[in-house]
Amino acid sequence: MTAASVQPTVTVRKPKSGLLRHVLVRLATAVGVLFAAATLAFLLVRLSGDPVKQLLPPDATAAQEATLRSQLGLDQPLIAQYGDFLWGLLRFDLGDSLVYHEPVSQVIADRVPATLELAAGALVLSLVIAIPAGIYAATRRGRAGDTGVMTAVLLGQSTPPFWVGILLVLLFSVRLKVLPASGYGTFAHLVLPAVTLSVYSIAVIARLLRSSLIDVLGSDHIRTAKAKGLGPAKVVLAHGLRNASLPTVTVIGLEFGGLLGGAILTEQVFSWPGIGRLTVEAISHRDFPLVQAAVLFFAAAFVIVNLLVDLSYSLLDPRVRAQS
Repeated sequence: MTAASVQPTVTVRKPKSGLLRHVLVRLATAVGVLFAAATLAFLLVRLSGDPVKQLLPPDATAAQEATLRSQLGLDQPLIAQYGDFLWGLLRFDLGDSLVYHEPVSQVIADRVPATLELAAGALVLSLVIAIPAGIYAATRRGRAGDTGVMTAVLLGQSTPPFWVGILLVLLFSVRLKVLPASGYGTFAHLVLPAVTLSVYSIAVIARLLRSSLIDVLGSDHIRTAKAKGLGPAKVVLAHGLRNASLPTVTVIGLEFGGLLGGAILTEQVFSWPGIGRLTVEAISHRDFPLVQAAVLFFAAAFVIVNLLVDLSYSLLDPRVRAQS
């Protein structure tokens, strides 16, 4: 065999499309969930009653009711109303509010900043308290510190948030007079609602982080890191915390969506002008275009947060990246 007869082997690497396919599948799933949420919102608000009775005075005539029903498109068959609703949704036209007499998208947009501010403040407070508490409890498993943290976690998960809010108002607003009981606009107004909304999330995140970190600290690579002479703090923070972060990131994402949904009660207690309070008002006034838009907002928030959490797995865990 001569040297000329030996042909070099050239390996052509095909681009990996697994991650792109993973993203596309998740996007398609998100669109399907939003479509199902929109359909459910459309059906439920129409099963809740006739908004015409709520909008007109009690002495309104049948002709007035028929005229208003025709103006709102409620005299059409349900399938025709559903088709108009989907067509408007594709054009980002959610209709006009029956109470505010403005485009629903504008009414929602005016309230979104307040809800996002409240949810973000509660999430930051949750992380600031829950992560150190979870690490502290995991590194002192079975000791007094661990018992104290887990007792506080159990109380946090068992206490209704609205009851916490009422107690905080009685203590800091009525008795001590150091924080406002309601309102919006300053950092002082944010404190009590954010604390109220974060209590349950602190308990959930701390408990899950403790459990995940305990499992990781008992693994082989942690023992290897200790055998190499690494300090306890570096072992926990550099090697243990990152490996325990995957389930924790999942629950943080879910909790952020839960904070947006849980803001409904908190906003009512503290008169916070957000989407939650707007939803309650829309339901009480049978403002069905506004109710539909609020439901879609909360559904979209959950879907987007879950999608971002799902996509972040490939950055946090190389095994997920390899599988994709």
